[in-house]
Amino acid sequence: MTKLLSVRLVAILVGLGFALIALYSFVVGAYAAITEEAAGHVPYEKPEDIAYSFDGPFGKWDIQQLQRGFKVYDEVCAACHSLKYVAFRDLEQIGYDEGQVKAFAASKQVPGIDPNTGEATMRPGLPTDYFPSPYPNNVAAAAANNNAIPPDLSLMTKARGDGTNYVASLLAGYAEPSAELLEEHPEAAPGPGLYHNPYFPNLNLAMAPPLTTAGQVTYDDGTEATVQQMSEDVAAFLTWTAEPTLVARKQTGWPVLIFLLFATVLAYMSKKQIWAAAKRKGD
Repeated sequence: MTKLLSVRLVAILVGLGFALIALYSFVVGAYAAITEEAAGHVPYEKPEDIAYSFDGPFGKWDIQQLQRGFKVYDEVCAACHSLKYVAFRDLEQIGYDEGQVKAFAASKQVPGIDPNTGEATMRPGLPTDYFPSPYPNNVAAAAANNNAIPPDLSLMTKARGDGTNYVASLLAGYAEPSAELLEEHPEAAPGPGLYHNPYFPNLNLAMAPPLTTAGQVTYDDGTEATVQQMSEDVAAFLTWTAEPTLVARKQTGWPVLIFLLFATVLAYMSKKQIWAAAKRKGD
């Protein structure tokens, strides 16, 4: 009995500890938010809530949208941003055949070694190669972008809250700051080499608007390439690069949940039967 009471006391203390930690975190977060707002923090917009085919527990990839998004990345974003965790052969997962992948890889130059001299060189890509960086190093990247190094986009939608919507909203959201905003927050005015975007945390970023006009990319399926459409398509593509197994994971989850439910019911019935026999024996 004493041992049981000790275990219960420890469990209560552990639970109380977790509750105090959660309460402390809440108080600290609330205080930080209040003081930040009181200090005149410039408010930024929450990402637009956009419906995608892969949303929800039964979501699926829209292969045509992924291919459109890949085209936007290749023709617009690849000039500054890399996809270092994506191999050319991964494109077969979004509907491209082996020949198309080989041709696309061969059209790109990737770092290699000259077999005769052993010196570093550039060579046509192979399907097993990964998307190359547009810059030889970070110094060159910063020099070409107002001292801001363009981030790799492979995992971007996983690295940002509400990542897919954030990317789409950011790309389509460039605009001049309103007079009301500047009057209340003069610090929101973009400085030299910066561009205003209400979805970026400090409202100004070094990346110039990459998608500026309708028809900037010509889609193979005939979809009208508006700025909003291109933004949503490339955001969907970057969601796939960040988590290519997203849909497969959802599809696997349902059988697992059904099995766990069945196993729980079976375990409960077994427990009832075993303890019923023990109870009869005790009586």
